[in-house]
Amino acid sequence: MKTKKQRRRVTPFTLIEVVVVIVILVMLAGIATPLYMKNIKKSRIGTAQTQIRLLEDALQSYKLDVGHYPSSLDCLMENVDQEEKWEGPYMKKVPKDPWGYEYQYLPDGDHNQGEFDLCSFGADGQEGGEDENADLNNWD
Repeated sequence: MKTKKQRRRVTPFTLIEVVVVIVILVMLAGIATPLYMKNIKKSRIGTAQTQIRLLEDALQSYKLDVGHYPSSLDCLMENVDQEEKWEGPYMKKVPKDPWGYEYQYLPDGDHNQGEFDLCSFGADGQEGGEDENADLNNWD
């Protein structure tokens, strides 16, 4: 003889129960997505600042060896200018900024007199802007 538990049928979820679960999941995703995107923006800005510092260090090493700053960032990877005292490579690869743009480099800096200017124009790739579109540089 079968007991009550053995005779009980498993009933499938009703449509209303499924819809309620989906609505709850959508609400949770709606809350979590903006928080996630905010952290992504912050991490890109932090990455750009770190890359600028690494490029500064490589440029300083180049200057210590050669006696002046390179004409371009490519000189950090290869001896493009055929410098006799070149001891590189100073970097394996010059990174692009976190938004996929090239870093802007001026060997005779407008902002850092006697040094160099290094800048990322941010997410929009254009000079100026605010928040994620703001310029990140080595003179502020």
